[in-house]
Amino acid sequence: MAKKFYAYSVDGEKGIASSWNECLALVDGEPGAKYKGFETYDEASAWLEAGADYSIKHAGLEPGIYFDAGTGAGNGVEINVTDQKGSGLLWKVFGEKDLNYKGHFTVGGGVTNNYGELLACKYALLIAQESGIKKIFGDSSLILDYWSKGHIKKEIEQDTIDLAKEVAILRRRFEADGGYLFKVSGGSNPADLGFHKD
Repeated sequence: MAKKFYAYSVDGEKGIASSWNECLALVDGEPGAKYKGFETYDEASAWLEAGADYSIKHAGLEPGIYFDAGTGAGNGVEINVTDQKGSGLLWKVFGEKDLNYKGHFTVGGGVTNNYGELLACKYALLIAQESGIKKIFGDSSLILDYWSKGHIKKEIEQDTIDLAKEVAILRRRFEADGGYLFKVSGGSNPADLGFHKD
């Protein structure tokens, strides 16, 4: 389901916009602006009331591993992999010193957000296999329906093609062991970094 409401906080002023363009006009170029898309007005309102904190995630989601990438922190692409409660899991792959203070891994500049989503999917698969977890959730149709299956255009950069091939192998093994990958909306993804409109 597409997001319909965008909560924002700019210089202490809070509100809920009904379109991404409306929200963007309010937050673009504003230092310290916070914003996040939601499927319902009530979710957007609750996030604002709780202090517009990106660490607040949805409770009661299906157990599994969730992944996402985003570009809004100003350091290039970041990736996040969590459980259903939003607790970070990347420490299982990286040392604590390699993660930022939020527990995310900073891929950096020079790569696309889609590359970040694919990389996050790779680590979600590795963590799931190591942990015996059978369900992985992400909010990128491109990654779930194409790239993680090895379906990628030849015009894409070679690093991305190579990563897609690696992820496709991991996914086949995961699914052969009874694992499944599912799509969730960004607003329902506890790994959501809150940096993108969808």
